[in-house]
Amino acid sequence: MSSDPGIGGRRVEAVHSKRPGAADAGFEAGLAEALREGYPGGGLVELYGRFVNGEGIVDALMRRAIFRAGARHCGSGLRVGSGVAFRHLETFEIEDGVFIGAQANIQGRFDGTCRIGRNSWIGPQAFLDARDLVIGEYVGWGPGARILGSEHVGIPVDLPIIQTDLVIKPVRIGDWADIGTNAVILPGVTIGKGAIVGAGAVVTADVAPFSVVAGVPARLLRWRSSEEIDALQSRGMVHA
Repeated sequence: MSSDPGIGGRRVEAVHSKRPGAADAGFEAGLAEALREGYPGGGLVELYGRFVNGEGIVDALMRRAIFRAGARHCGSGLRVGSGVAFRHLETFEIEDGVFIGAQANIQGRFDGTCRIGRNSWIGPQAFLDARDLVIGEYVGWGPGARILGSEHVGIPVDLPIIQTDLVIKPVRIGDWADIGTNAVILPGVTIGKGAIVGAGAVVTADVAPFSVVAGVPARLLRWRSSEEIDALQSRGMVHA
């Protein structure tokens, strides 16, 4: 998502997470509680299907209310775009100010963990294998970027690979990281705080904090500038 505007670029102020978010309407907590009690079991999923693709105010409100009713924890200011799909919402922990873009797909697991930190932005058509996933705060997740959180062992070889056991590996995305459009994060990878992953990169190994990686497989291009780090340190956001 991040890029240097370079020659001929136009620099504008960021929007998401910089302006105070509007508080949720006072009735929303009660609505979520009523939905939780009134639609047990798979009822919330069925109800969500009535509003999943709508573009109106009521559709957006109901998507948010259903997330709040079904999730393990859901903060204020959540925005859920049209066409967002999920599985095992009951394992989700979503902090304040999270945006989930249209047609994103978040696939949890019944015994898994899916945490999304405050003010993180999940782009349209993202795919998150959220069986053991923690995304930090103020993370930018580019459109179409994907996380894979598991892989088949591939043995014994006399079975089709898709019939062999799965190994679920944790994926951790550090605070302030920025993941480029159509990047792929493979199982077991940790992206460090403030790191930038280039568009289309395939990340097979851990990425150091405040580094910039790109390519297939992703490799270190550079470290973020000392001026950037100094500015963060002067504001108390990074410790030397």
